[in-house]
Amino acid sequence: MKFTSRATAISPFLAMAYGEKATVLEEQGKDVIRLNLGEPDFGAPAAVLAAMKESLDIPDFPYTSALGIPELRQSIASFYETQHDVKLSPSRVIVTAGASGALLLASAALVEPGDNVILGDPSYPCNRRFLNAFGAEVTLVPTRSEDSFQLTAESVADNWKHNTKGVLIATPANPTGTAIDIDELYKIGQYCKAKGGFLIVDEIYLDLALSLDVRVDIAASKSNNNKLQTVLANAELQDTVVVINSFSKYFGMTGWRLGWCVVPETMTSIVEKLAQNLFICPSTLSQKAALACFTPEALAQCEQNRNTLAERATLVFDALQNMGLSLDAQPDGAFYAYINIKHTGLSAIEFCDALLSQYHVALTPGNDFGEHNADHYVRLSFATSIERLNVGLARLATFVKSLC
Repeated sequence: MKFTSRATAISPFLAMAYGEKATVLEEQGKDVIRLNLGEPDFGAPAAVLAAMKESLDIPDFPYTSALGIPELRQSIASFYETQHDVKLSPSRVIVTAGASGALLLASAALVEPGDNVILGDPSYPCNRRFLNAFGAEVTLVPTRSEDSFQLTAESVADNWKHNTKGVLIATPANPTGTAIDIDELYKIGQYCKAKGGFLIVDEIYLDLALSLDVRVDIAASKSNNNKLQTVLANAELQDTVVVINSFSKYFGMTGWRLGWCVVPETMTSIVEKLAQNLFICPSTLSQKAALACFTPEALAQCEQNRNTLAERATLVFDALQNMGLSLDAQPDGAFYAYINIKHTGLSAIEFCDALLSQYHVALTPGNDFGEHNADHYVRLSFATSIERLNVGLARLATFVKSLC
């Protein structure tokens, strides 16, 4: 059997690989602190679990529309209005099998073999894998800590080629947790539009602001100084921007495999045909339960979870500073710390291997997220309990001290 070049060329997802190494150690009886995956430990809101249990009495779960059930599309559109002061037609909302399903559809709809797409370095590795799978050539543009590890309009223009068709940006981003300045994002969108290209914005961490004093609310979203704002607030860009989001992070529903994208009106029918052929529809059961995400009870629980993450962030950032590990850019959202370990003299993989084998703490090497200075960084996810974080940070501190 001969495998395709796209299958053989793809690199392993190191965050998952270190999870597998952790599992081997656990099977040997070791207590491993897993700080390698971006998976919230809260789980789905209680109202969603109750809705799921209630729906189990229904004898059948037929296929839904490939675009998702109308009630859920309307609820998502309403969420943008109440949470971000953005009025959105439900006809533009496409429910997908996770944010990955949304990116699959966007890639299938927008890129041809040989097209170039610009991404920042570092960035979430699976984003470029989807583009590569449809024949796109991805340009990873090195970003600077001074720019919060985000692309700028200048860097996009400098790297735009004759075959460039668009840009993909995540804000807040994985692995850094940093958000792009909203004015800079608009400039990039305007440049893409002027070039006849597209802008895909991954906003799956948008509602996970880390500051307890700064909330992504209607008042904040009217300020252009607020970094944590949906790009959809700019009406000028709505015919060239695709926004990707998910129930996995803010709502804590990773294994439910449910997400969405917001597309221009002219793109809806295209995406519908692709969805019909590629996966028919998202999970009917997950969709029906997800309607409860937008109840006051569920949203209050999600906000409490966000506050808990902010408290964990303070714990982690202070601990890293005390052990002499630096964050070159302060995270704005999500649940990640992108740590500079250059001064230890170890590469990122050497650092992660030694920490896991000797101290049983799993992190993710920066090599997962790009090429530029990747050996100088590791990612720590604090999407786990304070108790486990304290143990993991203590072990990390002992390890770092042993290197001095």
